[in-house]
Amino acid sequence: MRALLLVLALAFASSLHAEILVEALLPGLAVLKIDGRRVTLRDGQSENGVLLIAADAQSALVEVAGQQQRLRVSQRISGQFREPEERSIAIPRNDQMQYVTNVEVNDVRLAMIVDTGANIIALNSRDARAVGIGENEGVAARVQTAGSIVPARRVLLDSVTVGGIRIDSVTATVIDGDQPSVALLGMSYLQHVDIQEEGGILTLKARW
Repeated sequence: MRALLLVLALAFASSLHAEILVEALLPGLAVLKIDGRRVTLRDGQSENGVLLIAADAQSALVEVAGQQQRLRVSQRISGQFREPEERSIAIPRNDQMQYVTNVEVNDVRLAMIVDTGANIIALNSRDARAVGIGENEGVAARVQTAGSIVPARRVLLDSVTVGGIRIDSVTATVIDGDQPSVALLGMSYLQHVDIQEEGGILTLKARW
């Protein structure tokens, strides 16, 4: 009996060291990597000792060995809830075949489309005001849109953070009006990260 209890204790201890990475979040659903294996869990489901209690677009509440922890996208922990050094984020493709994620621009959260075809981050007037860019701020410029060349302003953002990957002093374009309806995360940020696309999930990883 003592030997059996020892085996069970060792198995329990090893499960505490499972590495968990939050790759993507949707209401009621989370995409996790548990010990390197990608799993999709809905609220109330469990895998390899990891229970998803509840998830929304901002965070997931998980339980491991009786301990609960609320995690955000790109957050990686061990079963003992220790933070790793690696910073990455996995973004699932939506029904419109777009990769949309939350981005902190000047510490203000915006939804943005990851667009590797855009040379620069693009904001409309509303989003520019939200992140603290004045109406007359920036250098006059012109940008090519899908339909025409339109006037714009070239500005410098204090910081852009995606999944914990922060880049300071990032160039962006502000286009007067309502377009683009969803801001574009272009190469002025993306050039600083490694990008991989696989199975409808786009992964951005810090280079340092």
